[in-house]
This record gives sequence, C-alpha cells and structure tokens, in this order.
Amino acid sequence: MQLQSILADEAADVAVSAPDLLADDSFRRFERYRVKLDAPDGGIIAQRREVLRVGPCVGVLALDRERGELVLIRQFRLAAHLSTGKGDLVEIVAGHVEAGEDPRAAAHRECIEEIGVAPSALYEMFSFMPAPGMLEEYATLYLGLVDAAQVPAMAGAADEHEQTRPIRVPVDAAIAALAHNTAQNGYLLLALQWLALQWPGLDGWIAERKPVWS
Repeated sequence: MQLQSILADEAADVAVSAPDLLADDSFRRFERYRVKLDAPDGGIIAQRREVLRVGPCVGVLALDRERGELVLIRQFRLAAHLSTGKGDLVEIVAGHVEAGEDPRAAAHRECIEEIGVAPSALYEMFSFMPAPGMLEEYATLYLGLVDAAQVPAMAGAADEHEQTRPIRVPVDAAIAALAHNTAQNGYLLLALQWLALQWPGLDGWIAERKPVWS
C-alpha cells in the first residue's frame, strides 16, 4: 500500500442519528448525536458524541514578498486566556465563511477587516480540521500577497466588536520562532510550518500556480 493511501482519510461505515439540539445562539449550534460503528469482532460500538457546528473557515498568511515580511495580528481570545492565561494571541488573518459566501471572497474580506489591506493575490495552500473530535470546523488556508507598508496600526470589523493589532514580522524571524514554542495558535503554527518548507522555493511555487483571487 502506498504511503499516500495510508495517510488518506476515508469514509466511515457508520449509522448516525438525527441531532439533539443542546444550544443555539444563532452563531454556533451545539448538537448531540448517537453513533453506531461496526466493531472488529463483529459487534456494534455505540457512542454518544457532542459536536459544535462551526462550519467552513478560512485563514490567510499575509506575505509581503518584496520586503520579506509577514503581516500577523494580535487579538484577545477568551478560550486561550482560560486555558493558559495568555489570551493575547499572535495569529494569522482568519475568520468564518458566511452563509452563501465563497471561501476565496471570505479570505479577501477577512484581510481587509483584520489587517486593513486587501491582498493583491490569493493562492490556496491547504485545508485541515483543527479539532475533529469536537468541532466540524473545516478550514482552508491561503497565501495572500500584500503591501505591508499600507498596514495600519489598528484594524478589525467594527460590527463584530473586533479589535486586531497588525504586526509586521520578518519571515526568517517568524520561522525561527517556531523552535521556541512561544506562540501556540494552531492556524499560525501550521501556516508557518508550511512556509518553512516552501520558503526556499516559494517564488517557483507561486509561478507554477494561478491565484484563486487577484
């Protein structure tokens, strides 16, 4: 069996009940399901599982190629504050895809809202599930080309009571910081690990692809 097949997610033979609604604040639904799976010994494995319905999300690693800088943000996150006491997180641009919105348009919009500038081009990097044991959040990350000189000191979507503080970081310094485990946001770490692999040949990677937004 090829390694690619070994590491590929597959459809499951499973019976899933209709959901019981546990909470709904019009932004996120919290649901409970009953699940039945075939056991290896021929029996049935019965489970009860709760799922927070987050939906599709996007993230953008904002890069100024000419200056060799990333535009990241600082933003308060209550969950991080409760977990580690360090709620002032360093993040990439990220957000929820609105109903009926194209993920590429969402990525473009989130850049404007969170760092105050629109990307000149977006390239799709990869997709992932941050916490599939509890969330059905499905995130797609993009590389966004930006002019860091146009980034304001403060940004954020006023209608969402969001306040973000853009920060400009040299690419080499951001990649080097991975070794110190000082930033622990999953979106950021995955994006920087991707960039660390691609950085030496990034110009070629971009040349081989058409932007998904320009």
